[in-house]
Amino acid sequence: MLERAPQPVERQLPTDEARDLISLVRDIAQREIAPKAAEEEDAGRFPREVFTLLSESGLLGLPYDSEYGGGEQPYEVYLQVLEELGAARLTVGLGVSVHTLASYALAAYGTKEQQVEHLPAMLGGGLLGAYCLSEPSSGSDAASLRTRAVRDGDDWVINGTKAWITHGGIADFYTVMARTGADGPRGITAFLVPADAEGLGAAAPEKKMGMKGSPTAQVNFDGVRVSDARRIGEEGQGFAIALSALDSGRLGIAACAIGVAQAALDAAVAYATGRQQFGRPIADFQGLRFMLADMATQIEAGRALYLSAARLRDAGRPFAKQAAMAKLHCTDTAMKVTVDAVQVLGGYGYTADFPAERYLREAKVLQIVEGTNQIQRMVIARHLAGPETR
Repeated sequence: MLERAPQPVERQLPTDEARDLISLVRDIAQREIAPKAAEEEDAGRFPREVFTLLSESGLLGLPYDSEYGGGEQPYEVYLQVLEELGAARLTVGLGVSVHTLASYALAAYGTKEQQVEHLPAMLGGGLLGAYCLSEPSSGSDAASLRTRAVRDGDDWVINGTKAWITHGGIADFYTVMARTGADGPRGITAFLVPADAEGLGAAAPEKKMGMKGSPTAQVNFDGVRVSDARRIGEEGQGFAIALSALDSGRLGIAACAIGVAQAALDAAVAYATGRQQFGRPIADFQGLRFMLADMATQIEAGRALYLSAARLRDAGRPFAKQAAMAKLHCTDTAMKVTVDAVQVLGGYGYTADFPAERYLREAKVLQIVEGTNQIQRMVIARHLAGPETR
């Protein structure tokens, strides 16, 4: 029934190198990722070999300096890579975004010595990262985190539990925000913790409605000792580092969301042009044609929004408001488009024989991670009207 092959997204890319990069990503996505996505998601299998291939291909450090093994690509390009990967399989696209987020603190705030020592392996040495901010009792209110790091000579000893950690239990390194001072945002410090540190362990992965191939787990720190050489930035700077990382990370989520929405639209168009009812394709009926047109328009609007924010970032201009807008709009769009894709496919859309239901289950989490969409609205409103009065 799926007779119409999806057409590649027409992209405006700044260089020939970027166009070659997108071609490489599409080739990997079509050969190594998309064909296994449904089966492996159903089995809850994480594709570590895909991330090894992405690392070997230079795709795990795209926005970072080439001096340390990064691709030195602008965010405008990096995000379009994420979109392509997210369309093939969200576990992979989101995984690359999380790895990039986990590498950000060291790349942006680490000392030269720290960057020389750690970044090459993180960006191109096959390692996979995780970002540890949320806790069981502090999600949206991240500044109230309780995981504590206590100074002991030249070391820090970390105790506490992090929650909802993508790659929890399988990551090679964890960027951890821990309390080193008084309550509130100014008492938090960032640390780079190796996965093999004594006392570090992960709970069983959460049982989720979607993205079953991407492990999400609590990570426990029981007297984990790290040297002060693994402290990132100044003491008390961790929350500012975390927020700065999230501004960029939200753009990654926006791009992945548009990837999922695009995949759902492609599936809907393929079905609607191949499915015959009343002697003609159902795509001939105005109700469905208008639905497809609305889906495509919202996707294009979302893509333009995240790229506009990315170009601000690349130019060194403030982009936090635009990042929140992009995350909000793109993830809401992914939810709406995937719901409509299931509707286009009718009964088939509700079955696991077609990918629409998987896209719908995956889209939902994107409205939650890296700041719920309610938090994004608060961020946007603060930029417009100032902080809330108490």
